[in-house]
Amino acid sequence: MAKRGKKYQDALKQVDITKAYAPKEALELVKKIDFAKFDATVETVFKLNVDTKQADQQLRGAVVLPNGTGKEQTVIVFAKGEKAKDAEAAGADVVGDDDLVQRIQGGWLDFDVAVATPDMMAQVGRLGRVLGPKGLMPNPKTGTVTMDVKKAVEESKAGKVTYRTDRDGNVHVPIGKVSFDADKLLGNLDVIEETIVHARPASVKGTYVSNVSVTSTFGPGVHVDLSQF
Repeated sequence: MAKRGKKYQDALKQVDITKAYAPKEALELVKKIDFAKFDATVETVFKLNVDTKQADQQLRGAVVLPNGTGKEQTVIVFAKGEKAKDAEAAGADVVGDDDLVQRIQGGWLDFDVAVATPDMMAQVGRLGRVLGPKGLMPNPKTGTVTMDVKKAVEESKAGKVTYRTDRDGNVHVPIGKVSFDADKLLGNLDVIEETIVHARPASVKGTYVSNVSVTSTFGPGVHVDLSQF
């Protein structure tokens, strides 16, 4: 493991690693000990007791955070005809069909969210090797393959985030910026917690959520008391 710097070590000294903090207290501490020279992202991590080798225990979805993410999302839409006009009216940054596919094949990836209508997926599928590893491939489970492009664009602009389990059963989700007040971060965290709990696979037995923590971009993690959600 790489050696942590002095600023990280100083921040860690302010965290009681034996304690699970109340959610708001944990978020206030994350804000206090953040040492980044920019408006760092605050993230939550849920450790789940799931077997990700089982298809039905792989969580994936999306949720709109009530207080946004603090980041302006660049949204592109693969659509034709009236749906392309709907996407433009909803505020999509770039709208196209085959021309947009070719642009991305040429190396352009300056966007955060990609939305596509179902009829465009045959062409968009050619971008799987490019968009897939970056988590940018449109997917019905996250609401980004849809005929309702207006809703998809508006939600993405309003603070929609995606979540999925990694191979170790962890779910990492951004919940805002250090500049947010603790109550706004807490509101977003509550929505994530509720979403993940409701997504519990039926085949999971016993304890489902084993640990929750919050952290900033460079800061140490702070454990959250599950019983206080």
